[in-house]
Amino acid sequence: MNRRQFLLSGAGAAAAFTIVPRHVLGQGYKPPSEKLNIAAIGAGGRAEGDIAGVASENITALCDVDDARAAKMFQRYPNAKKYRDFRVMLEKEEKNIDAVIVATPDHVHAAASMMAMKMGKHVYCEKPMTHSIYEARMLTEAARKYKVATQMGNQGHSGEGIRLICEWIWDGAIGPVREVHAWTNRPGTYWPQGIDRPKDSPPVPGTLDWNLWLGPSPERPYNPAYLPFVWRGWWDFGTGALGDMGCHIVDPAFWALKLGYPASISAVSTKVNNETGPLSSIIEYEFPARGDMPPCRLVWYDGGLKPTKPDELEGRSLEDNGVIFVGDKGKLMCGCYGERPRLIPESKMQAYKRPEKTIPRVSGHHQDWIEACKGGDPATSNFDYAGPLTEMVLLGNVAVRVGRKILYDGPNMKIANIPEANQYIRREYRPGWEL
Repeated sequence: MNRRQFLLSGAGAAAAFTIVPRHVLGQGYKPPSEKLNIAAIGAGGRAEGDIAGVASENITALCDVDDARAAKMFQRYPNAKKYRDFRVMLEKEEKNIDAVIVATPDHVHAAASMMAMKMGKHVYCEKPMTHSIYEARMLTEAARKYKVATQMGNQGHSGEGIRLICEWIWDGAIGPVREVHAWTNRPGTYWPQGIDRPKDSPPVPGTLDWNLWLGPSPERPYNPAYLPFVWRGWWDFGTGALGDMGCHIVDPAFWALKLGYPASISAVSTKVNNETGPLSSIIEYEFPARGDMPPCRLVWYDGGLKPTKPDELEGRSLEDNGVIFVGDKGKLMCGCYGERPRLIPESKMQAYKRPEKTIPRVSGHHQDWIEACKGGDPATSNFDYAGPLTEMVLLGNVAVRVGRKILYDGPNMKIANIPEANQYIRREYRPGWEL
């Protein structure tokens, strides 16, 4: 089976979500030898890795609200035009841009990606795809409407490990899977959570446009408690440990088990406030049966919490980030990004006769998107896949904030049993930043 046949088959689609064929994607075929003109929205921090990942193409424009954070990339690409406001960049460079990287804090992902797609630009957006569930649904639908090539930045989805996990589970290596445990050590010391808004308002650094950094979020005075990177813990800007790592760690389960929308989500956590996420939480998702796959429970742990260590580990410790699949006939473990999958105990791994590799392999996460932009097959984590994955992940934060079990009506994007919980499905935007 070649890659196109796989992507168009039932095995290649997660749950009931459609992967759009390449012939309806893109604003015109580009020969593989012709370089794309790529603009980056966000040039410092994680954007540096994304820009490096597409360095084979033409980097024609760079945009960042903080000149100091962007200085390295501004110097590395002296011929790229420089901007602070992505809206101005997209308007001025519309005819010169084929594709856009969005590597901003979470709260700007949707606004930047949506504007680019409406202009017919291909989009690579960092994880989580969006800040809210509503935004994930809107971007998924927009990618289909505007026929652009998309990719979310959960790079493990292009790796070997996640493919082996799918192939082994579909081969019946551990039997039907009814339970999954996934965990991360974040936030840990990476950024603070469980804190309130600072009361002081120091002057804004001269290199930073604070108003543009806020983007769609409500106005508040500048404080270094919000940036860089530490924005992840603040509800107005980030999505906490779950949003940061869930699209990486839960990805193998979402693909291999074709999870789709959960029926219910419940959570327990340390103290929650309206400003930042809790120090740690345990979130339980319940999924109905899917085709020949039985109902499944997925439990998420963060803040250093972990599941009970399986006896099958034979004295070894659990890693800081990982997943345990519990099947009727055994267990499978992997690290972050789906790396290093193993049946446990090791004797089962040694005895297992591995199936043929049926899932097409790709040359790299960024390269996979570049090839899609030029008329190739859909990228592996295109928005048809990444959108539902992001929705599923972010529903955990809704359960954390509500503090009660929620029932989710996936097709209608609605919390069915607690009407007031729907305020966390869709947020309000500052004027001028609407989707």
